[in-house]
Amino acid sequence: MSNDPTTAAPELPGFAHAYSGKVRDLYAPLDASGQPRDDQLLLVASDRISAFDFVLRSEIPDKGAVLTQLSLWWFERLADLLPHHVVSTDVPPQVAGRAVLVERLDMVPVECVARAYLTGSGLADYRRTGEVSGVRLPDGLVDGSRLADPVFTPSTKAPMGEHDEPIPFSTVVDMVGAERAAQLDDLTRRILARGNEIAVDRGVIIADTKVEFGVRPGGELVLADEVLTPDSSRFWPADEWEPGRAQPSYDKQFVRDWLTSPASGWSRDSGEEPPALPDEVIERTRAKYVEVYERLTGQRFG
Repeated sequence: MSNDPTTAAPELPGFAHAYSGKVRDLYAPLDASGQPRDDQLLLVASDRISAFDFVLRSEIPDKGAVLTQLSLWWFERLADLLPHHVVSTDVPPQVAGRAVLVERLDMVPVECVARAYLTGSGLADYRRTGEVSGVRLPDGLVDGSRLADPVFTPSTKAPMGEHDEPIPFSTVVDMVGAERAAQLDDLTRRILARGNEIAVDRGVIIADTKVEFGVRPGGELVLADEVLTPDSSRFWPADEWEPGRAQPSYDKQFVRDWLTSPASGWSRDSGEEPPALPDEVIERTRAKYVEVYERLTGQRFG
C-alpha cells in the first residue's frame, strides 16, 4: 500500500469522498441534487494499520469492523457523560459493519489523552523531566506504574507523517479557552475512569486513551471518531500486569515489535517506508483485536 491512504478509499454510490486519514475514510452524503450535504459524514474504518507515523502496506483483516463495533458498544456506556456523533448504522453494503453515519462537527484541535498508568511516550517524558505534558508526577515511577488518579496529558494534532507533541494544559487554554479546556480535561479523564470501571471486571486494564471531541453549531461538546479501541488506547491483561517492565497488550504491539526487530531489516531512523508484514504478524495482530473485543463486550465477533 502507498503511504497515501486516499488511494485506497473505495467509491461509494451516493457519497462523495471527502478525506482519508491513516485509518479512516470520510464521505459526504449526496443530496437529491447530487451535491454533498454539509450536516453529516460517513465515517468508514478501513483495515489499514499505522505504526511509527507510517501507513503500512499490509492490512489487518476485520480491524475496521472491530474498531467500529467496539466504539458503538462504548458509546452506549458513555452516553450519560456526553452525547456522541453517531446518527445511524444504516450504511452502504460495501462498508457494512465498519462504517457509521455521523454528525459533521467542528473538531476540537487537541489530542485529548488521559493516562491511568505510566508507559509509552509518557514514560519517556517522565524519565527526562519528571513530568508528562507539564503534569508533575511522583518520583520513583516505573514502566506500568498505576497513577493515583488519571491525568490529562494533551498533545498537538500533527499532520499525517509527523509526530504529535505533548503540550501543557495552559496551551490548551490558549487554543480553546479556559472553560472548554477544563471540560476536555474532566471528560477525557472520566471516560478513561469509566472505561476501567467496566473493563476491570472483564480482566482488562486500560492504561491510557486518546479521545476526539467535536462541537455542534450551538456549542455543545460531542464525543466523536472512535473511543476506547485498540487503536486509541492501550489494553493490558489485568492478570499479567507487573510494573517495572513492558506489559503484554491487546493492540498492534506485534507490529511494532516486528518492525523494530532485525527480522524486518528496517530502521526507524532510515526515513524509509516500512516493509510489508509477514502473515504470522498479521494473523496474531488480528487475533488480539478480536480477543479484546470479545473480552470487553462478552459477544462473539463476526
